[in-house]
Amino acid sequence: MAAPILVTGGVGFIGGNFVRQWLAHEQTPVVNLDKLTYAANLDSLEDVLDHPLHVFVQGDIADGPRVRRILAEHRPRAIVHFAAESHVDRSIDGPAAFVETNVVGTFRLLEAARQFWCELPQPERSRFRFLHVSTDEVYGSLGPVGRFTETSPYAPNSPYSASKAAGDHFVRAYHHTYGLPALVTNCSNNYGPYQFPEKLIPLMVLNALEGKPLPVYGDGQQVRDWLYVADHCRAIQTVLAKGDPGEVYNIGGNCERANLDVVRAICEIVDRLCPGLSHVPCSNLISYVADRPGHDRRYAIDAGKIRRELGWEPQENFESGLERTVRWYLENRAWVERVCSGAYRRERLGLPAASSQ
Repeated sequence: MAAPILVTGGVGFIGGNFVRQWLAHEQTPVVNLDKLTYAANLDSLEDVLDHPLHVFVQGDIADGPRVRRILAEHRPRAIVHFAAESHVDRSIDGPAAFVETNVVGTFRLLEAARQFWCELPQPERSRFRFLHVSTDEVYGSLGPVGRFTETSPYAPNSPYSASKAAGDHFVRAYHHTYGLPALVTNCSNNYGPYQFPEKLIPLMVLNALEGKPLPVYGDGQQVRDWLYVADHCRAIQTVLAKGDPGEVYNIGGNCERANLDVVRAICEIVDRLCPGLSHVPCSNLISYVADRPGHDRRYAIDAGKIRRELGWEPQENFESGLERTVRWYLENRAWVERVCSGAYRRERLGLPAASSQ
C-alpha cells in the first residue's frame, strides 16, 4: 500500500471536509491528527471514522515528541497542516491560545517534519511535501479596488491573522533555510457543511430557524470573498500533487459579497425552504451590533496563479453553494446539537470587556 498522508486538524471544518473528500477519491491512507478542541467533534467524521484507509490519532501538534513518534510509525509522504485556532472574535478574547497553536504548534510541527524528512532515504525524501493551509487575512484589509496576490505584503490586523502570518513565515523560513519542501496556500472565507456555528453563515442559518436575532457587525458592508469548502479541498489536493516547493498559492472563490448581503441571501433561502416559520420574513430578525474591534473592511483573492499554473478553478458559485449549505444545516440539526457544548451558546464574542452591544 502507498504511504499515507498526515493531516493535522482533520476533524475541524476544512480539515474534515478534506479527509472525507480524500477518502472518496484517493486510494492512499490518511493519518488524522487532531487535538479535539471545542470546534472539532468526531461526529463530523461519523461516516468515515471507520474507513479502512483512515487512522485517527488524538494529539496536539505542539507536542513535539508525540508528533515525532507518529511520523516514525506511519512514515507519511506528506503533511497537510490545517490545525489552527481560527475564529477572529475568540482571538480578541484570548490571543494566547492562538499563539500556542498557530505559532508554537506550527513551529514544533515543522521541527518534527524537518527531522523526519532529513532521515528519509531517496526517493522518498525528494517526494515528501509539507503543505501549510493559511488565510487571506494575513494580508490585512483592502480598499474598494484590487485583490490580494501571492506577493501582497503582510499586514495582519487581528491576533488570529497575526498568528497565522507568523506560521506562514516559519514555513517559508524552513524551506529557504533547511530546504524542507514546503508549500503555503492562502484561502478566502470558506463555507459549507460541518462548519462550527460560531461562524457567520451557520450562525445566521440556525438563529433564523429559531427566531433569534441575526447580529450584523457595524454597517454590514465588510466584504469577503466566499469559497465553497469542497472547492478549497480540491485546490489543496491540486497543490499537493502539482505545486512547486517554496511557492505560495492563493485560493479564492471569486465571490465577493458584503456581510449584510450574505445574511439577506440566507434569509431568502430560509424563508423559501421553511415557509411555516412564525417570524417570516427572516430579514425582520436582522439587528446591527457594535462592530468587531479592528474589523478589516474588504478581502478579495486573485486566484490567477493557481488557475494558470495548476489548472484549478472553483466549481461552485455562491448562490448554488449557499443553497446547498443552508439545506445541509436544515437536514442536520441533530449534528448541530451534538457538536455544541455548554462552552458555546452562540453568544457574542470578541468585544472588549468595557464595551457592549
